Amino acid sequence: QAELMESGGGSVQPGGSLQLSCTVSANTRRRHCLGWFRQAPGKEREGVALVYSDDGRKTYRDSVRGRFTISQDTAKNVLYLQMNNLQPEDTAMYYCAAPHAYATGCTTDDFGDFGRGTQVTVSS
Repeated sequence: QAELMESGGGSVQPGGSLQLSCTVSANTRRRHCLGWFRQAPGKEREGVALVYSDDGRKTYRDSVRGRFTISQDTAKNVLYLQMNNLQPEDTAMYYCAAPHAYATGCTTDDFGDFGRGTQVTVSS
């Protein structure tokens, strides 16, 4: 079982910024990738960004590319999500996530371990 704990959510006005943090256990950090997902009320959970462990490659969903940045501090076992120019449609519960320990890939279906989440609300 992965250990993932998010922090850093809150309420901001449109155009504002937030940085989310996720403390990751040392074993979990060695999985093929780590990522951030979000789920808005009444909607399905969706992938936001992920970083691959082998080469550091990062991918983003189209709606956040250029505004969000995923990064990690491997020495501290912390995963970050810097979110700039936040918009009301970014309002959601944000989850730090890791693929199953037995997974060999990083597709959405491979992700099976999630933190409890941190709420991000963007409104004027």
